Amino acid sequence: MECRPMVLNIAMLSIHSSPIGDLGTQDTGGMSVYVRELSKEFGRRGHCIDIFTQHNSGRHQRVVDLYDNVRLIHLSGGNRGTVSKRSLYAYLPQLFRDLDSFKIKENIEYDILHSHYWLSGVLGAMARSAWDIPHLLTYHTIGAVKQQICPSENEPELRLTSEQKLAKDCDGLVVATQKEKEYLSRYDVPVDKITVIPCGVDFHRFKPLDKPSARRQLGYSGDDFMVLYVGRYAPVKGLHRLLETVGRLTHLPGLRLVMVGGDGPHTPMFRQLQSKAAALNIQNRVTFAGRVEQKTLPQYYSAADVLAVPSDYESFGLVALEALACGTPVVTTPVGAMEKIVKDGVTGYVATDSDPKHFARLIEAVWLKQQENSLSPSKIRDSVTEFTWTRSASLLLEAYRSVPY
Repeated sequence: MECRPMVLNIAMLSIHSSPIGDLGTQDTGGMSVYVRELSKEFGRRGHCIDIFTQHNSGRHQRVVDLYDNVRLIHLSGGNRGTVSKRSLYAYLPQLFRDLDSFKIKENIEYDILHSHYWLSGVLGAMARSAWDIPHLLTYHTIGAVKQQICPSENEPELRLTSEQKLAKDCDGLVVATQKEKEYLSRYDVPVDKITVIPCGVDFHRFKPLDKPSARRQLGYSGDDFMVLYVGRYAPVKGLHRLLETVGRLTHLPGLRLVMVGGDGPHTPMFRQLQSKAAALNIQNRVTFAGRVEQKTLPQYYSAADVLAVPSDYESFGLVALEALACGTPVVTTPVGAMEKIVKDGVTGYVATDSDPKHFARLIEAVWLKQQENSLSPSKIRDSVTEFTWTRSASLLLEAYRSVPY
């Protein structure tokens, strides 16, 4: 086994999604936060990180300096603008030529490749072969699992077969939960090839703020019982279930659902949710807040009485960790890391099934606890202090240095 140097040159591939993309939109979510925060932490330690993306290649400079020792490089592959995720696979050979020419021009020898999502994994496999360096892969979501749990996501067969091949050919797989490690058994991956590294949260950014003040600044009533959703608008996120849940809670005084994220009112998913809310006669209780900057999210978390995570599938569930860091309880389905980070009856509740009636009872249980003043924001925050990006980065660097090659 080759010993990796103390200071690493790391190539991260995040081809379909950019770490500076608009969070909450179709292809920009927790993965972008993951790539950005870990790269920032690596850079602080003196490692050099180049993140390669095709996303928004026409909107930004070719090379963007993100943080100390961290650059974001936009690959075009000869194209102008962003190629859609569904079409991107066909352009990967062109993108590799662009990637390789950048490496040659900059005279860089990378020590490790870390690909994020299967499309980046295919590109990473090309680079591994050409550059003769180890290749680690993080799927972020596993296609076969997503397809089984939520068939309406219509995952392409190409993704499923590519992920299976990549799992065998890459030098290591990084997952965020033990549950994801177990899911990978569907690809017959040897367990010693898989490393579990939990996600973290930025505790300087995500912290409890004064609720009345946060509500005033965002324009919400201090008397509302505010249920918050943060994330993409996609079938796998269980948003129809959430609306049905809210429809069963209209007896709660001041009930309001605030939905942060999405690609705007012109999209089919937005119109579906609007129609669903109208059919349930809760349209006056639902606010579609749209996409907000990450710096504003702590205000939303602090303004809320509870964060709802109704997803069918999550690889981890970063928004729950962010809400808990802000002292806000979480009601969630048993996805990702939820059973580990949410303490039943103390910091929220983990649903035992996906029935909206059951989910509604758990949200009402949070409402009752708040009437009793038995939820402490500081105790909720203290329950997740082990989940730091510093710890995640240390574990990932250990994985980089020890991967057999």
